[in-house]
Amino acid sequence: MPLSDLTLDECLTYRSAAPEPADFDAFWGALSPSGPASFVETSTSLKTLRVYDVSFPGHAGQPVRAWLVRPAGAEGPLPCVVEFPGYNGGRGLPEDCLLYAAAGYAHLFVDVRGQGSGWRRGDTEDFPPEGTGPQFPGFMTRGILDPAKHFYRRVIEDAVAAVHAARSFDGVDPARIAVTGISQGGGLALAVAGLVPDLAAVAADVPFLCDMRRGAERAATGPYLEVAGYLKVHRDRTDTVFDTLAHFDGVHFAKRATAPALFSVAMMDTTCPPSTVFGAYHTYAGPKSIEVYHFNGHEGGETVQHAARLRFLAGVLQP
Repeated sequence: MPLSDLTLDECLTYRSAAPEPADFDAFWGALSPSGPASFVETSTSLKTLRVYDVSFPGHAGQPVRAWLVRPAGAEGPLPCVVEFPGYNGGRGLPEDCLLYAAAGYAHLFVDVRGQGSGWRRGDTEDFPPEGTGPQFPGFMTRGILDPAKHFYRRVIEDAVAAVHAARSFDGVDPARIAVTGISQGGGLALAVAGLVPDLAAVAADVPFLCDMRRGAERAATGPYLEVAGYLKVHRDRTDTVFDTLAHFDGVHFAKRATAPALFSVAMMDTTCPPSTVFGAYHTYAGPKSIEVYHFNGHEGGETVQHAARLRFLAGVLQP
């Protein structure tokens, strides 16, 4: 596929013009856990791993599901990788969650409320009546006229709560928590990094939810098209829509994030245009690096990036 956004040289000089809401910090405030997490050990066919079915209170105290997987013979508290899934994916099955435990980490793989029927199953319900106004099919425009009722308000609160849940597990070192994800998961990792000040590491691959107006104007595939589709009908709501989305934009979370970070970007990505990734990367306040895949689309670096991510994590999470 050809380049459809800026060239790499242009991306290296690009700086996002996304306006930050005046109430951004007040909107997010201080998010704290509303109750204890539950960890129930589960029998599986994974003989070298221990698996726990996890439930923890997220937005408004509503239950969120996750899997925690760790090496069976590990002693002492382990560093933990908290991972969020891509768009319309869920926590899946324990057998989907093997990479980080195989590398010696505890791994919390978190569900996303209401998702998990597009490519990997999910188990967390999304509770009405918030965000029930007219919307374009999908999740991007659910509650789009009010940031307090938007779908991603709840999802990001859940993601922050997942870090608190991971830290509460006896076999996890609370000082060595990394957050990661691909696409939507990468965007959620950046949001958590901006809201939880003492993370050990962040790895955001081809992150979604960054520089979102530019994404809606440039993307040719994927969830940003939901925003464009909504505005084709609701022509008078453009300012309101992008003001709402600005409260969930990774560009603004990145300004507040200080943990060491590894990004990745694909220069032929038509779902998360590379300039939107660089929009967040350039504002990221902590130490950072980025892997560039010149001839890939939204699949990004795949296994090559998995290996790069593991090398990065080994450098920041080990004693």
